[in-house]
Amino acid sequence: MGRDAFADWERRFGSEETGVLQRLHDATADHGRVDRRELHAIAEEFRLPVAAVAGAAGFYADFGGARGTRHVRICAGTSCFVSAGAHTVPLAEAALGVAPGHTSPDGSVSLTEVHCLGYCYASPTALDGHTPITGPDLGERLLAAEHPVAAAPAIPYRVASRNAVVLAGLTGEVRSWQVWPHVVTAESPGAVRAEVALAGLRGRGGAEFPVADKWRSAARSPGPRFVVANGDEGDPGSFCDRLLMESDPDRVLEGLALAGFATGASRGVVFVRSEYPVAVARMQAAVEAARAAGHLGCGVHGSSFDFDVEVVQGAGSYVAGEETALLHALQGLRGGVRPRPPYPTESGLAGLPTAVNNVETLAAVPWVLRHGGATYAKLGDQRETGTKLVCLSQRFRHPGVYEVEFGVPLRYLVDTLGGGLKPGFRLRALQIGGPLGGFLSPDDLDVPLLAEALSKAGVALGHGSLVAIDDQITARELLQHVWSFAAAESCGACTPCRVGTRRGREMAANFPTGSEQILSQHEKLLEVMSVASMCAFGRGVPAAVRSLLRVYRDELTSGDA
Repeated sequence: MGRDAFADWERRFGSEETGVLQRLHDATADHGRVDRRELHAIAEEFRLPVAAVAGAAGFYADFGGARGTRHVRICAGTSCFVSAGAHTVPLAEAALGVAPGHTSPDGSVSLTEVHCLGYCYASPTALDGHTPITGPDLGERLLAAEHPVAAAPAIPYRVASRNAVVLAGLTGEVRSWQVWPHVVTAESPGAVRAEVALAGLRGRGGAEFPVADKWRSAARSPGPRFVVANGDEGDPGSFCDRLLMESDPDRVLEGLALAGFATGASRGVVFVRSEYPVAVARMQAAVEAARAAGHLGCGVHGSSFDFDVEVVQGAGSYVAGEETALLHALQGLRGGVRPRPPYPTESGLAGLPTAVNNVETLAAVPWVLRHGGATYAKLGDQRETGTKLVCLSQRFRHPGVYEVEFGVPLRYLVDTLGGGLKPGFRLRALQIGGPLGGFLSPDDLDVPLLAEALSKAGVALGHGSLVAIDDQITARELLQHVWSFAAAESCGACTPCRVGTRRGREMAANFPTGSEQILSQHEKLLEVMSVASMCAFGRGVPAAVRSLLRVYRDELTSGDA
């Protein structure tokens, strides 16, 4: 597939603007939709073809259809699906009197189905404007939304490692912005990269790419460059990035500043998904406070280094969490995945070298530079050093975010930290790493928390989420849920994924029970998708579905699904 024509437009004409999505958000807030007049005005303002702006407006869920005065987003993510079956969306529809994707005739209320709101520890969940509503009485509380609504429960978290690294700020071990002034005035970019390389720090967003290698690649390219914090945490089941951006945004910013220094970038961007409105506001406030404190700006802390940050709000797209799609989104383009090479470190935002790092990854950098890469490397496993934030879903007795060292067995996470499942439920399967991670059976819990070991077991670590699937969820229901997510979130750029996910959804809804036919039908489709899909989404769905078919094989072939 060729390069994105509108992305090439920005490279040719030098636009580095990142305000298109915000203008589209503003138009939606003011008028309930993005009309033709707004499309032309935005295109003229940002020197883009009208077709490029119209393409973005049609791509992102936040701009699809009219929006009512009261806009409700109802979560259909995996944890919400498990905690309420397939009833969450119908409950919201009945309470509001409007179907998902529609607005009431008088324009007073609209309803949108999304696949994660980051409240997987307290599901099911809806977001009424910016107000979260959680728990089994969600339908009744939506009906009474004009009355005061109790605040959603805070994210429980705990450090189960020898050292708090990513959660150091939350535990009170050290305040943020303690490392940055020394590094920017007394260290060299090469020394920072060397320390991070010694730590063995890898990307925590799922790719597991060595951070120092990415920074070194970006630093090699001449001219201006960017660093980007990826806060588009879209994997249903994961909410650790929300915890960091809402509760310790300064640590994320300090990590981004250190990444900027290590790569020689003078501009940083934090991309936060729109489903996290509190995180957007707190990251913006943290940027303003950092500027006022002298951590950002020209000649930071009296050095010769200039660095500033802006926060950009996403617009509702799972695929936009992939780094090349995210860079398109930042430029106000459709969030389609770009073939590589060139890699973002060579040609990224506006065609300039760009290093994209996940929020959790950046939050670990200040600790690494404060305590030393060698100290960090002693944590975890020799094959995979350091710590990982793991999210446990609502079905566990003790849901929340846990910082653990790599190498601990899954059984420790499920039974010791999570306390097993809540009374009345039995563990039937464990979803690891979100929709593209995969499923394991209760017999697989001795697998260690290591990317390689999990891969051999048929799943991917991903963001590190663990969603408990209880025995009251049938194989057919879960298979339909997985395929429905895949069909809804496919960007549509390539035929194998666009058509394949829809075909998979149809097959899951109508498959024959009591035979091996369902498995053979699926395998033909999965083989095409895994070989021919353009990006990791289309190639990841088959692995996740195969893992589900493996765990539920007996149920699917016996006719009990």
